[in-house]
Amino acid sequence: MAAGAQKQPTIEPQEELSPAEALRHVKEHMDKQRLEVGKAIIGKDEVIKMVQVGLLANSHILFEDFPGLAKSLMAMTFSDVLGCKFKRIQFTPDLLPTDISGTYIYDESENEFKFRPGPIFANLVLADEINRAPPKTQAAMLEAMQERQVTIEGVTHKLPKPFIVLATQNPVEQEGTYPLPEAQLDRFIMKMSVGYPARADEMEILNRRFKRKKDEVDVDTLSNPTMVLNLINAVEHVHISQAILRYIVEIVQRTREDQRIHVGASPRGSQALFKLSRAYAAISGRDYVIPDDVKVMAIPGLKHRLILKPQIKVKGIPPEDIVADILENVPVPTV
Repeated sequence: MAAGAQKQPTIEPQEELSPAEALRHVKEHMDKQRLEVGKAIIGKDEVIKMVQVGLLANSHILFEDFPGLAKSLMAMTFSDVLGCKFKRIQFTPDLLPTDISGTYIYDESENEFKFRPGPIFANLVLADEINRAPPKTQAAMLEAMQERQVTIEGVTHKLPKPFIVLATQNPVEQEGTYPLPEAQLDRFIMKMSVGYPARADEMEILNRRFKRKKDEVDVDTLSNPTMVLNLINAVEHVHISQAILRYIVEIVQRTREDQRIHVGASPRGSQALFKLSRAYAAISGRDYVIPDDVKVMAIPGLKHRLILKPQIKVKGIPPEDIVADILENVPVPTV
């Protein structure tokens, strides 16, 4: 089966597990999932793992990277492996909010208007080049991401569960783009990049393409939407101590106190770090959070939430360096 196409799961649907039972299977399932996605995405195991963390946190991810680095392929491959409905939205300057959410169409045969759902009604949505759409369309997309529903003609339509958006934007080409405001960037739980492959990995990409004699990569479906929801619910059973909670709060508070930062992370940032740390612990095979989980997730979870002072931007100091400095100076709790 080609990555990006929909297919039926190769496993039998299972009865819904309790979150506690599902938690015991999270690491094993995530390991198998990474191996399957790794058939198409070579040499990026850590990136795949971060996407899994975002999925387990039931939240949206923003990729800021150059074209051709397999961001779209990763989204399509994940949808195949997860057994979830996938839709891709190509953002363009003429894209309207109704092109995303859907609209009412008049049905002559029944003499009534019927709702035609837009591409946002899927489990995994790829918002490709989200910064190329005008602000009104971006706002409609980001509102749906936050509320997980759309309201059209006064009628509210719930989006399917799970509902995850993987958005991309090009950091280089700025002509004809509409940069996402900081308040909207805050809706993404993580901002990350894929990066160029190493020489050996790029050789492996070409060798695998030569051997399979086609562009498409065959992957197996390992789950279905119900099983994905079970895994997401299982993360709620990961224990996090008061000491770790204070550690998270202290990190976020210091982003508001740092003299290099004009606007620090909001409480949404501390909640994001809370969710990411628990998801990372679950993928690591633990039912409790340790300080290292927080450290690993702090930079991807907080860097896009900071507005630096102009003089700091001029110096070329990136937000991730400031978050790293904060992590160095916040006392690590003993758990």
